[in-house]
Amino acid sequence: MRTLAFATCFLLLCGPVLAASDPTSQQVYVCPMEEHPQEFDHPGTCPICGMELVQKEKRLRVAVLLFDGAEIIDYAAPYEVLGQAGAKMFTVAPAMQPVRSVFGLSIKPEFDLEHAPPTDVLLVPGGDVDPILGDPKTIAWIRQRAAASRYVLSVCNGAFILAKAGLLDGGAATTTASHLDELASVAPTTRVIRDKRFVDSGKITTSGGLSAGLDGALHLVERVYGRDRAEEIARGIEYHWEPDSTWARGMLADMMLPDVRLPQGASWQKLASRGDTNRWEVRGRLRVPMEPEEFLDLSTRQIVARGWNLQRSTKGRRTFVRDASAGQRWRATCTSAPADTADAFMETMTVEKVAR
Repeated sequence: MRTLAFATCFLLLCGPVLAASDPTSQQVYVCPMEEHPQEFDHPGTCPICGMELVQKEKRLRVAVLLFDGAEIIDYAAPYEVLGQAGAKMFTVAPAMQPVRSVFGLSIKPEFDLEHAPPTDVLLVPGGDVDPILGDPKTIAWIRQRAAASRYVLSVCNGAFILAKAGLLDGGAATTTASHLDELASVAPTTRVIRDKRFVDSGKITTSGGLSAGLDGALHLVERVYGRDRAEEIARGIEYHWEPDSTWARGMLADMMLPDVRLPQGASWQKLASRGDTNRWEVRGRLRVPMEPEEFLDLSTRQIVARGWNLQRSTKGRRTFVRDASAGQRWRATCTSAPADTADAFMETMTVEKVAR
């Protein structure tokens, strides 16, 4: 009985390898996990781990670009998803010295630009991208590597790196919510999408900020291996994946709140910040070395300089309107009221959609 069990196991593991060696076979199937090297001449499941076999040429090789200041979740989240799909993952940086991601995480890259192996997927995270944007050598490498790859995936403001390399010209893209307007400015031929977690523009897929990289990577798995496999991976990492969701961070109304810079010596304690896609309110206690009306006048000058029109000014209250790029009109209201201490006052700012 023991001999029979051994023989059965041997046939399961080695038989398909012999079958795949048939020179008349038109297609070779493999387990997505590279450490399971058996080759098969027909679809099925891996006898070792049970994963569904894929065509050999669909086993992805993924180059993960790293640089000082890279956002951890931007590359770690897609790394997990694509690794779960059985991709061969490796890191690449401008040089072989360790790079420090945000919060001080240090990683030693596996390859520099000159020695990175061929790739199917180029993953470009965001973070402190300015040094990369100012590095012609790395930008040229990204441009060349993107041309030789099947897919390119950016996360967060990594989209600006792709834009610098000319990869977004004439297509559609997204980025982290707070940089959508900036992307539209620096990439004028790119159609910037605000209401999607990720944007598939053919070879190039751009994701929104941070956790949106999970959605971009799962979408890439779906393109290569199908929806069932992507859903299986999402369940495996315990992520509630909603690829058809219309929720996007850039659509929340707080993205339209006017930015006001406090003067020197001021302090702000946020007490509440809540809303939805149509209205948002921020309320807090402000201590500032000036009278409330003086501060409202200071705020008004800043808000008008940012493209808002002053609609009404009364004691303790200023109202502004602005027509956004999407054709929607917004109204912002700033109010000041006495607080519970003599040296502070309550500041409230609301923004809401209004009819044109």
